[in-house]
Amino acid sequence: MASNKTKSPKQQKNDSTQTGIFGYIESGLNFDDFFEEGKPFRYLPQLLYVIFLGILFIANSHYTDRMNKKHSRLKREVEDLRVDYTTLKAEYMLETKQSEVADRVKKQGLILGTKPPMKIEVERKK
Repeated sequence: MASNKTKSPKQQKNDSTQTGIFGYIESGLNFDDFFEEGKPFRYLPQLLYVIFLGILFIANSHYTDRMNKKHSRLKREVEDLRVDYTTLKAEYMLETKQSEVADRVKKQGLILGTKPPMKIEVERKK
């Protein structure tokens, strides 16, 4: 019967000759020494701080995207309202011309006067 034998991390380190980017990263960072004394709880506050900053960064990115979409939607809406305002203003200016008003009141039986209006002057008492 065969027995199970486990190798110590130092023996595994010597046996593993990995090539490639991950092999170089593993040999450069030396994770075995990092976890040699157990789980490194002393780094937990720094790790939580980095995680918190990452969450803030992601939330800020989503907030910025949402604000950009809202800004572009409001910009299009303002442009549409400006076009509507310009169109209505042009129609109103056309309808208030004297010739247009005269044509509309002609249907009611009113005619445009041919004499110019008279200016009435009132003397003020001192």
